[in-house]
Amino acid sequence: MKSTFRDLQDKELTAKLAELKQELFNLRFSHATGQLSNPTQLKRCKRDIARVKTVIRERELAKKA
Repeated sequence: MKSTFRDLQDKELTAKLAELKQELFNLRFSHATGQLSNPTQLKRCKRDIARVKTVIRERELAKKA
């Protein structure tokens, strides 16, 4: 999964980040109402967000160098 984020363009990464944040919001809402069947989805989503942010930051630093 990590390598697929590196294959995306900058605009696609930004869109993916927004999509993942929305998914995390929905998962948190489901968890709060007791409807979330698999709580590990929260952890996976948070890690995916971190991976996307890492790739974005690496690219920002590469542009400055």
